[in-house]
Amino acid sequence: MNGTEREPPERVTLVLGLVAGGTGAHVKMLATGLVAGGVGVSVAGPSSADRRFSFSAAPPVSFSAVEIADRPRLGDLAGILRLRKLLLRAAAGDASPGGYGDGHVVHAHGLRAGALTVLALVHAGAERRPGLVVTVHNASPGGGVAGGIYRVLERVVARGADLVLCVSPDLERRMRAAGARRVDRAVIAAPDAAPGPVAVHVATSAAPAAPAPAVPPVAAVPPVGTVPPMAGSPASDAPAPVAAGRPVVLAVGRLTEQKGFGVLLEAARAWRDLDPMPLVVIIGEGPLAAKLRARAAVLGVAVVFLGHCDDVPAWLRAAAVFVLPSRWEGQPLVLQEALRAGTPVVATLVGGVPCLAGEDAAVLVPWGDAGALAAAVRSVLTDPPLAARLRSAAAVRAATLPSEADAVSAALQAYASVRRGAGLR
Repeated sequence: MNGTEREPPERVTLVLGLVAGGTGAHVKMLATGLVAGGVGVSVAGPSSADRRFSFSAAPPVSFSAVEIADRPRLGDLAGILRLRKLLLRAAAGDASPGGYGDGHVVHAHGLRAGALTVLALVHAGAERRPGLVVTVHNASPGGGVAGGIYRVLERVVARGADLVLCVSPDLERRMRAAGARRVDRAVIAAPDAAPGPVAVHVATSAAPAAPAPAVPPVAAVPPVGTVPPMAGSPASDAPAPVAAGRPVVLAVGRLTEQKGFGVLLEAARAWRDLDPMPLVVIIGEGPLAAKLRARAAVLGVAVVFLGHCDDVPAWLRAAAVFVLPSRWEGQPLVLQEALRAGTPVVATLVGGVPCLAGEDAAVLVPWGDAGALAAAVRSVLTDPPLAARLRSAAAVRAATLPSEADAVSAALQAYASVRRGAGLR
Protein backbone atom coordinates (compact mmCIF):
# COMPACT_ATOMS: atom_id res chain seq x y z
CA MET A 1 0.00 0.00 0.00
CA ASN A 2 1.08 3.52 -0.67
CA GLY A 3 0.94 6.14 2.03
CA THR A 4 1.62 6.11 5.72
CA GLU A 5 0.50 2.96 7.51
CA ARG A 6 -1.64 3.34 10.62
CA GLU A 7 -3.45 1.09 13.00
CA PRO A 8 -6.64 -0.56 11.71
CA PRO A 9 -9.84 1.41 12.39
CA GLU A 10 -12.12 0.83 15.33
CA ARG A 11 -15.20 1.01 13.12
CA VAL A 12 -15.94 0.51 9.41
CA THR A 13 -19.10 1.48 7.59
CA LEU A 14 -19.65 -0.54 4.42
CA VAL A 15 -21.84 1.21 1.84
CA LEU A 16 -23.35 -0.59 -1.12
CA GLY A 17 -25.96 0.08 -3.76
CA LEU A 18 -28.42 -2.15 -5.55
CA VAL A 19 -26.31 -5.30 -5.90
CA ALA A 20 -26.64 -8.94 -6.72
CA GLY A 21 -24.16 -11.77 -6.81
CA GLY A 22 -20.45 -11.13 -6.43
CA THR A 23 -20.42 -7.58 -5.04
CA GLY A 24 -22.97 -8.32 -2.34
CA ALA A 25 -21.24 -11.58 -1.42
CA HIS A 26 -17.91 -9.74 -1.17
CA VAL A 27 -19.37 -7.10 1.15
CA LYS A 28 -20.98 -9.80 3.32
CA MET A 29 -17.65 -11.63 3.52
CA LEU A 30 -15.85 -8.42 4.53
CA ALA A 31 -18.45 -7.65 7.20
CA THR A 32 -18.12 -11.13 8.69
CA GLY A 33 -14.33 -11.11 8.58
CA LEU A 34 -13.97 -7.64 10.07
CA VAL A 35 -16.28 -8.46 12.96
CA ALA A 36 -14.26 -11.62 13.63
CA GLY A 37 -11.16 -9.42 13.77
CA GLY A 38 -12.66 -7.16 16.42
CA VAL A 39 -13.69 -4.26 14.16
CA GLY A 40 -17.10 -2.69 14.66
CA VAL A 41 -19.07 -2.94 11.42
CA SER A 42 -22.15 -1.17 10.12
CA VAL A 43 -23.65 -1.58 6.67
CA ALA A 44 -25.68 0.99 4.74
CA GLY A 45 -27.54 0.10 1.57
CA PRO A 46 -30.87 -0.81 -0.01
CA SER A 47 -33.26 -2.89 2.04
CA SER A 48 -33.22 -5.43 -0.81
CA ALA A 49 -29.51 -6.02 -0.16
CA ASP A 50 -30.28 -6.87 3.46
CA ARG A 51 -33.02 -9.28 2.41
CA ARG A 52 -30.68 -11.03 0.00
CA PHE A 53 -27.48 -11.11 2.06
CA SER A 54 -28.90 -11.01 5.61
CA PHE A 55 -26.56 -8.36 7.01
CA SER A 56 -28.85 -7.52 9.94
CA ALA A 57 -29.35 -11.20 10.78
CA ALA A 58 -25.78 -11.50 12.04
CA PRO A 59 -25.20 -9.20 15.04
CA PRO A 60 -23.04 -7.33 15.93
CA VAL A 61 -23.27 -6.01 12.34
CA SER A 62 -25.79 -3.17 12.21
CA PHE A 63 -27.71 -2.45 9.00
CA SER A 64 -29.27 0.88 7.99
CA ALA A 65 -31.48 1.13 4.93
CA VAL A 66 -30.34 3.73 2.39
CA GLU A 67 -32.05 3.25 -0.98
CA ILE A 68 -29.15 3.62 -3.42
CA ALA A 69 -30.48 2.62 -6.84
CA ASP A 70 -28.50 1.48 -9.87
CA ARG A 71 -29.31 4.68 -11.80
CA PRO A 72 -30.11 8.33 -11.00
CA ARG A 73 -33.54 8.94 -9.46
CA LEU A 74 -35.47 11.59 -7.55
CA GLY A 75 -34.78 9.89 -4.23
CA ASP A 76 -31.01 10.30 -4.50
CA LEU A 77 -30.98 13.56 -2.54
CA ALA A 78 -32.85 11.94 0.35
CA GLY A 79 -30.41 9.03 0.21
CA ILE A 80 -27.42 11.36 0.32
CA LEU A 81 -28.80 13.24 3.32
CA ARG A 82 -29.61 10.02 5.17
CA LEU A 83 -26.15 8.64 4.40
CA ARG A 84 -24.53 11.86 5.62
CA LYS A 85 -26.39 11.65 8.91
CA LEU A 86 -25.42 8.01 9.41
CA LEU A 87 -21.74 8.52 8.59
CA LEU A 88 -21.23 11.64 10.69
CA ARG A 89 -23.05 10.04 13.60
CA ALA A 90 -20.71 7.04 13.33
CA ALA A 91 -17.72 9.40 13.21
CA ALA A 92 -18.97 11.20 16.31
CA GLY A 93 -19.26 7.90 18.10
CA ASP A 94 -15.58 7.25 17.44
CA ALA A 95 -14.43 10.63 18.74
CA SER A 96 -11.42 10.61 20.98
CA PRO A 97 -11.17 12.93 24.00
CA GLY A 98 -10.78 16.48 22.75
CA GLY A 99 -11.91 15.87 19.19
CA TYR A 100 -12.57 13.40 16.37
CA GLY A 101 -10.12 10.56 16.12
CA ASP A 102 -9.08 8.31 13.24
CA GLY A 103 -11.21 5.38 14.38
CA HIS A 104 -13.80 5.42 11.56
CA VAL A 105 -13.37 4.44 7.91
CA VAL A 106 -16.06 4.25 5.21
CA HIS A 107 -15.75 1.68 2.44
CA ALA A 108 -18.19 2.13 -0.46
CA HIS A 109 -18.69 -0.53 -3.12
CA GLY A 110 -19.58 0.44 -6.68
CA LEU A 111 -19.42 3.78 -8.46
CA ARG A 112 -22.98 4.82 -7.59
CA ALA A 113 -22.54 4.05 -3.90
CA GLY A 114 -19.09 5.63 -3.96
CA ALA A 115 -20.25 8.85 -5.62
CA LEU A 116 -23.23 9.28 -3.29
CA THR A 117 -20.94 8.68 -0.31
CA VAL A 118 -18.53 11.36 -1.57
CA LEU A 119 -21.42 13.80 -1.91
CA ALA A 120 -22.71 12.88 1.55
CA LEU A 121 -19.36 13.88 3.05
CA VAL A 122 -18.97 17.19 1.18
CA HIS A 123 -18.40 20.06 3.64
CA ALA A 124 -18.18 17.61 6.54
CA GLY A 125 -15.01 19.35 7.71
CA ALA A 126 -11.56 17.83 7.90
CA GLU A 127 -11.94 17.10 11.60
CA ARG A 128 -15.19 15.18 11.08
CA ARG A 129 -14.70 13.44 7.75
CA PRO A 130 -13.85 9.73 7.95
CA GLY A 131 -11.31 8.12 5.67
CA LEU A 132 -13.01 6.96 2.46
CA VAL A 133 -12.18 3.90 0.38
CA VAL A 134 -14.20 3.12 -2.77
CA THR A 135 -14.03 -0.20 -4.62
CA VAL A 136 -14.96 -0.02 -8.31
CA HIS A 137 -16.52 -3.37 -9.22
CA ASN A 138 -17.91 -2.83 -12.74
CA ALA A 139 -16.94 -1.39 -16.09
CA SER A 140 -18.56 1.39 -18.06
CA PRO A 141 -21.74 0.35 -19.91
CA GLY A 142 -20.34 2.01 -23.04
CA GLY A 143 -21.44 5.14 -24.84
CA GLY A 144 -24.63 7.16 -24.82
CA VAL A 145 -26.32 8.62 -21.76
CA ALA A 146 -25.39 5.68 -19.53
CA GLY A 147 -21.73 5.97 -20.48
CA GLY A 148 -21.76 9.72 -19.85
CA ILE A 149 -23.27 9.26 -16.40
CA TYR A 150 -20.65 6.62 -15.62
CA ARG A 151 -17.84 9.04 -16.51
CA VAL A 152 -19.31 11.69 -14.21
CA LEU A 153 -19.46 9.15 -11.38
CA GLU A 154 -15.83 8.23 -12.05
CA ARG A 155 -14.74 11.85 -11.67
CA VAL A 156 -16.75 12.34 -8.47
CA VAL A 157 -15.21 9.23 -6.91
CA ALA A 158 -11.72 10.08 -8.19
CA ARG A 159 -11.86 13.52 -6.57
CA GLY A 160 -13.47 12.49 -3.30
CA ALA A 161 -12.03 9.11 -2.32
CA ASP A 162 -8.81 8.80 -0.35
CA LEU A 163 -8.17 5.43 -2.01
CA VAL A 164 -9.81 3.78 -5.02
CA LEU A 165 -9.60 0.00 -5.29
CA CYS A 166 -10.30 -1.61 -8.67
CA VAL A 167 -11.07 -5.21 -9.52
CA SER A 168 -9.22 -5.20 -12.87
CA PRO A 169 -6.37 -3.40 -14.67
CA ASP A 170 -8.68 -1.64 -17.15
CA LEU A 171 -10.62 -0.05 -14.29
CA GLU A 172 -7.36 1.06 -12.67
CA ARG A 173 -6.41 2.86 -15.88
CA ARG A 174 -9.81 4.54 -16.09
CA MET A 175 -9.71 5.78 -12.50
CA ARG A 176 -6.18 7.13 -12.86
CA ALA A 177 -7.26 8.94 -16.02
CA ALA A 178 -10.20 10.37 -14.09
CA GLY A 179 -7.76 11.88 -11.59
CA ALA A 180 -7.87 9.50 -8.63
CA ARG A 181 -5.11 10.37 -6.16
CA ARG A 182 -4.45 6.76 -5.13
CA VAL A 183 -5.43 3.61 -7.03
CA ASP A 184 -4.73 0.03 -6.04
CA ARG A 185 -5.96 -3.47 -6.90
CA ALA A 186 -8.89 -4.83 -4.92
CA VAL A 187 -8.54 -8.32 -3.48
CA ILE A 188 -11.71 -10.31 -4.16
CA ALA A 189 -11.94 -13.86 -2.84
CA ALA A 190 -14.43 -16.60 -3.52
CA PRO A 191 -15.81 -18.41 -0.47
CA ASP A 192 -13.21 -20.73 0.99
CA ALA A 193 -13.57 -24.08 -0.70
CA ALA A 194 -15.24 -26.98 1.06
CA PRO A 195 -15.06 -30.57 -0.25
CA GLY A 196 -18.23 -32.21 -1.40
CA PRO A 197 -19.56 -35.01 -3.60
CA VAL A 198 -19.22 -34.83 -7.34
CA ALA A 199 -22.65 -36.25 -8.05
CA VAL A 200 -25.39 -33.66 -8.49
CA HIS A 201 -29.04 -33.87 -9.44
CA VAL A 202 -31.31 -31.43 -11.18
CA ALA A 203 -33.79 -30.25 -8.58
CA THR A 204 -35.63 -27.48 -10.40
CA SER A 205 -37.55 -27.03 -13.61
CA ALA A 206 -35.86 -27.47 -16.96
CA ALA A 207 -36.43 -25.38 -20.03
CA PRO A 208 -37.71 -27.19 -23.14
CA ALA A 209 -34.75 -29.01 -24.61
CA ALA A 210 -34.02 -30.63 -27.92
CA PRO A 211 -34.56 -34.40 -28.01
CA ALA A 212 -31.54 -36.12 -26.52
CA PRO A 213 -29.77 -38.94 -28.33
CA ALA A 214 -29.88 -42.34 -26.71
CA VAL A 215 -27.03 -42.80 -24.26
CA PRO A 216 -26.00 -45.74 -22.12
CA PRO A 217 -26.88 -45.76 -18.41
CA VAL A 218 -24.36 -44.29 -16.02
CA ALA A 219 -22.92 -45.89 -12.93
CA ALA A 220 -23.94 -44.80 -9.44
CA VAL A 221 -20.85 -42.58 -9.25
CA PRO A 222 -20.79 -40.58 -12.49
CA PRO A 223 -17.58 -39.84 -14.36
CA VAL A 224 -16.25 -36.31 -14.20
CA GLY A 225 -18.10 -34.11 -16.67
CA THR A 226 -21.44 -35.88 -16.52
CA VAL A 227 -24.49 -35.84 -14.32
CA PRO A 228 -26.75 -38.72 -13.31
CA PRO A 229 -30.41 -38.86 -14.29
CA MET A 230 -32.71 -36.39 -12.58
CA ALA A 231 -34.00 -37.62 -9.26
CA GLY A 232 -36.55 -36.33 -6.80
CA SER A 233 -38.49 -34.10 -9.21
CA PRO A 234 -41.91 -34.96 -10.60
CA ALA A 235 -42.15 -35.32 -14.35
CA SER A 236 -44.32 -32.20 -14.57
CA ASP A 237 -41.38 -30.14 -13.28
CA ALA A 238 -39.09 -31.13 -16.14
CA PRO A 239 -40.22 -31.66 -19.75
CA ALA A 240 -36.96 -33.43 -20.57
CA PRO A 241 -35.10 -35.19 -17.74
CA VAL A 242 -31.34 -34.90 -17.82
CA ALA A 243 -29.96 -37.85 -19.79
CA ALA A 244 -27.38 -40.07 -18.12
CA GLY A 245 -23.83 -39.65 -19.32
CA ARG A 246 -24.25 -36.37 -21.19
CA PRO A 247 -21.38 -33.90 -20.82
CA VAL A 248 -22.43 -30.73 -19.00
CA VAL A 249 -21.48 -27.29 -20.33
CA LEU A 250 -22.00 -25.13 -17.26
CA ALA A 251 -22.56 -21.38 -17.00
CA VAL A 252 -23.34 -19.41 -13.85
CA GLY A 253 -24.42 -15.82 -13.40
CA ARG A 254 -27.21 -13.30 -13.32
CA LEU A 255 -29.38 -13.47 -16.43
CA THR A 256 -28.49 -10.05 -17.85
CA GLU A 257 -26.94 -8.78 -21.08
CA GLN A 258 -23.53 -8.40 -19.45
CA LYS A 259 -23.21 -12.14 -18.87
CA GLY A 260 -23.48 -13.06 -22.55
CA PHE A 261 -25.72 -16.10 -22.19
CA GLY A 262 -27.41 -15.30 -25.50
CA VAL A 263 -24.04 -15.82 -27.21
CA LEU A 264 -23.66 -19.13 -25.36
CA LEU A 265 -27.02 -20.33 -26.68
CA GLU A 266 -25.99 -19.39 -30.23
CA ALA A 267 -22.74 -21.29 -29.79
CA ALA A 268 -24.55 -24.37 -28.50
CA ARG A 269 -26.10 -24.98 -31.92
CA ALA A 270 -22.66 -26.09 -33.13
CA TRP A 271 -22.51 -28.99 -30.67
CA ARG A 272 -25.72 -30.75 -31.67
CA ASP A 273 -23.80 -33.22 -33.85
CA LEU A 274 -21.79 -34.54 -30.91
CA ASP A 275 -22.80 -37.90 -29.47
CA PRO A 276 -23.69 -37.79 -26.67
CA MET A 277 -25.01 -34.28 -27.24
CA PRO A 278 -23.75 -31.83 -24.57
CA LEU A 279 -26.28 -30.33 -22.19
CA VAL A 280 -26.01 -26.63 -21.34
CA VAL A 281 -26.84 -25.96 -17.69
CA ILE A 282 -27.30 -22.29 -16.71
CA ILE A 283 -27.48 -21.42 -13.02
CA GLY A 284 -28.83 -18.00 -12.11
CA GLU A 285 -31.81 -15.69 -12.10
CA GLY A 286 -32.45 -12.33 -13.72
CA PRO A 287 -34.57 -10.17 -16.00
CA LEU A 288 -33.66 -12.05 -19.19
CA ALA A 289 -34.87 -15.45 -17.97
CA ALA A 290 -37.97 -15.60 -20.17
CA LYS A 291 -36.15 -14.21 -23.20
CA LEU A 292 -33.32 -16.73 -22.90
CA ARG A 293 -35.72 -19.65 -22.47
CA ALA A 294 -37.60 -18.59 -25.58
CA ARG A 295 -34.38 -18.20 -27.55
CA ALA A 296 -33.18 -21.66 -26.50
CA ALA A 297 -36.46 -23.16 -27.73
CA VAL A 298 -36.16 -21.39 -31.10
CA LEU A 299 -32.55 -22.52 -31.54
CA GLY A 300 -33.37 -26.09 -30.53
CA VAL A 301 -30.46 -26.38 -28.13
CA ALA A 302 -30.38 -28.68 -25.12
CA VAL A 303 -30.41 -26.38 -22.09
CA VAL A 304 -31.58 -26.50 -18.50
CA PHE A 305 -32.18 -23.27 -16.58
CA LEU A 306 -31.77 -24.10 -12.91
CA GLY A 307 -32.44 -20.66 -11.46
CA HIS A 308 -30.94 -20.14 -8.01
CA CYS A 309 -28.70 -22.97 -6.80
CA ASP A 310 -27.02 -23.34 -3.42
CA ASP A 311 -24.44 -25.90 -4.56
CA VAL A 312 -22.58 -24.31 -7.45
CA PRO A 313 -19.26 -25.98 -6.45
CA ALA A 314 -20.81 -29.43 -6.88
CA TRP A 315 -22.01 -28.52 -10.36
CA LEU A 316 -18.55 -27.18 -11.20
CA ARG A 317 -16.96 -30.45 -10.15
CA ALA A 318 -19.44 -32.36 -12.31
CA ALA A 319 -19.11 -30.18 -15.42
CA ALA A 320 -17.12 -31.13 -18.49
CA VAL A 321 -16.43 -27.44 -19.13
CA PHE A 322 -17.30 -24.17 -17.43
CA VAL A 323 -18.11 -21.29 -19.78
CA LEU A 324 -17.90 -17.61 -18.85
CA PRO A 325 -19.21 -15.76 -21.96
CA SER A 326 -19.44 -12.33 -20.30
CA ARG A 327 -19.10 -8.96 -21.97
CA TRP A 328 -17.02 -7.82 -18.97
CA GLU A 329 -15.83 -9.28 -15.66
CA GLY A 330 -13.49 -8.11 -12.92
CA GLN A 331 -12.44 -10.88 -10.53
CA PRO A 332 -15.51 -13.14 -10.86
CA LEU A 333 -16.05 -15.36 -7.84
CA VAL A 334 -17.46 -18.17 -9.97
CA LEU A 335 -14.30 -18.28 -12.10
CA GLN A 336 -12.26 -18.62 -8.93
CA GLU A 337 -14.57 -21.45 -7.84
CA ALA A 338 -14.17 -23.14 -11.23
CA LEU A 339 -10.38 -23.02 -10.95
CA ARG A 340 -10.54 -24.47 -7.44
CA ALA A 341 -12.78 -27.25 -8.72
CA GLY A 342 -10.27 -28.06 -11.46
CA THR A 343 -12.88 -27.54 -14.17
CA PRO A 344 -11.75 -26.80 -17.73
CA VAL A 345 -12.62 -23.17 -18.47
CA VAL A 346 -13.60 -21.33 -21.64
CA ALA A 347 -13.99 -17.59 -21.04
CA THR A 348 -14.01 -14.27 -22.83
CA LEU A 349 -10.88 -12.14 -23.08
CA VAL A 350 -12.26 -9.20 -21.09
CA GLY A 351 -11.58 -7.14 -17.96
CA GLY A 352 -9.75 -8.98 -15.22
CA VAL A 353 -10.35 -12.49 -16.60
CA PRO A 354 -6.88 -12.94 -18.19
CA CYS A 355 -5.15 -11.86 -14.95
CA LEU A 356 -7.31 -14.19 -12.89
CA ALA A 357 -7.05 -17.24 -15.15
CA GLY A 358 -3.38 -16.82 -15.98
CA GLU A 359 -1.79 -18.05 -19.20
CA ASP A 360 -2.74 -21.73 -19.16
CA ALA A 361 -5.86 -22.28 -17.01
CA ALA A 362 -8.48 -21.21 -19.56
CA VAL A 363 -9.17 -21.00 -23.27
CA LEU A 364 -9.90 -17.32 -23.89
CA VAL A 365 -11.99 -16.06 -26.82
CA PRO A 366 -13.22 -12.63 -27.97
CA TRP A 367 -16.46 -11.43 -26.44
CA GLY A 368 -19.57 -11.76 -28.62
CA ASP A 369 -18.02 -14.25 -31.07
CA ALA A 370 -20.35 -17.25 -30.95
CA GLY A 371 -18.26 -19.12 -33.50
CA ALA A 372 -15.04 -18.79 -31.51
CA LEU A 373 -16.87 -19.75 -28.30
CA ALA A 374 -18.40 -22.82 -29.96
CA ALA A 375 -15.03 -23.92 -31.36
CA ALA A 376 -13.30 -23.54 -28.00
CA VAL A 377 -15.94 -25.53 -26.12
CA ARG A 378 -15.96 -28.22 -28.81
CA SER A 379 -12.17 -28.52 -28.47
CA VAL A 380 -12.42 -29.11 -24.73
CA LEU A 381 -15.24 -31.64 -25.17
CA THR A 382 -13.51 -33.63 -27.91
CA ASP A 383 -9.83 -33.36 -26.97
CA PRO A 384 -9.20 -35.23 -23.69
CA PRO A 385 -5.51 -34.17 -23.47
CA LEU A 386 -6.55 -30.51 -23.75
CA ALA A 387 -9.18 -30.96 -21.03
CA ALA A 388 -6.60 -32.68 -18.83
CA ARG A 389 -4.09 -29.85 -19.34
CA LEU A 390 -6.73 -27.29 -18.41
CA ARG A 391 -7.68 -29.21 -15.28
CA SER A 392 -4.04 -29.45 -14.21
CA ALA A 393 -3.41 -25.76 -14.92
CA ALA A 394 -6.56 -24.80 -13.02
CA ALA A 395 -5.32 -26.64 -9.94
CA VAL A 396 -1.97 -24.84 -10.14
CA ARG A 397 -3.65 -21.48 -10.61
CA ALA A 398 -6.11 -22.13 -7.78
CA ALA A 399 -3.23 -22.46 -5.34
CA THR A 400 -2.35 -18.80 -6.01
CA LEU A 401 -5.85 -17.38 -5.47
CA PRO A 402 -6.57 -15.25 -2.40
CA SER A 403 -8.49 -16.65 0.53
CA GLU A 404 -11.20 -14.85 2.49
CA ALA A 405 -8.58 -14.09 5.15
CA ASP A 406 -6.36 -12.53 2.46
CA ALA A 407 -9.23 -10.30 1.30
CA VAL A 408 -10.01 -9.12 4.83
CA SER A 409 -6.32 -8.50 5.54
CA ALA A 410 -5.99 -6.44 2.35
CA ALA A 411 -9.03 -4.39 3.30
CA LEU A 412 -7.61 -3.69 6.75
CA GLN A 413 -4.34 -2.53 5.19
CA ALA A 414 -6.31 -0.20 2.92
CA TYR A 415 -8.24 1.23 5.87
CA ALA A 416 -5.08 1.76 7.88
CA SER A 417 -3.53 3.71 5.00
CA VAL A 418 -6.26 6.32 4.55
CA ARG A 419 -6.42 9.42 6.67
CA ARG A 420 -9.33 11.41 7.96
CA GLY A 421 -10.15 14.79 6.42
CA ALA A 422 -8.76 14.49 2.88
CA GLY A 423 -11.97 15.92 1.41
CA LEU A 424 -12.54 17.04 -2.18
CA ARG A 425 -9.63 18.55 -4.09
